[in-house]
Amino acid sequence: MRKFAVEVPKSLTEIVAARLRDAIVDGEFELGELISEDKLAQSFGVSRTPVRDALTLLQTTGLVEIRSKRGSYVFQPTADDIQSICDFRVVLEVHAAKLASVINKRKTIDDLNAILNDMLAAHALNDGVRYGRSDSAFHESLFTNCGNSYVRDAYALMSGRIAALRTNLSKEFGDAGNVSLAEHRQVIELIDRDDFENLTELLQRHVGRTVEAFRLASQSRVRPTKHDPGHALSRRAHDS
Repeated sequence: MRKFAVEVPKSLTEIVAARLRDAIVDGEFELGELISEDKLAQSFGVSRTPVRDALTLLQTTGLVEIRSKRGSYVFQPTADDIQSICDFRVVLEVHAAKLASVINKRKTIDDLNAILNDMLAAHALNDGVRYGRSDSAFHESLFTNCGNSYVRDAYALMSGRIAALRTNLSKEFGDAGNVSLAEHRQVIELIDRDDFENLTELLQRHVGRTVEAFRLASQSRVRPTKHDPGHALSRRAHDS
């Protein structure tokens, strides 16, 4: 008997989790911000059950912290957490770049250049959300092309936190866009030359800037008035 593949519709929990993940990664929620279950439920027009389940799902990826009798919060890293994440990134990204270069260097370079072009377009339009997503896609492309599912999955577990940190902390540097673009160009050039020693040094500077940004943000502690998360997510729910 012939069998046909059928895509199973996403559950309400998965839909809410995906929208909330995007909101955290795109900076609509601040690090450490309280997430209101009631407002999310109202925004999506659902009960609190799928919202609560979505928050539990996001807790497994480290994006959300659920505190007993206090509520759910966007993750709030310490300086040590930031340093550990940066160390993790450098080691894994260099290894993925080496694997991708061996397996299919040309496709890897082509993919990176295509994403860099999108970053350039986003930068020209001053579209921070698009730029951040392209920036994430650039680094994730190394894992897409590395040919090792275990390495790819290890990075995927941290990718949400990495992207959220990028969005929240990049604003600490006035010329972040130009510096970022120059360094991404260098990443491509070094992989093309199989120069992984200098790639390691470059990524240590590139990724390590997150540590300095976190220090500056911690010193200033000047935050804008918080948005209404229900309003922001209601737009996402409507547009999906």
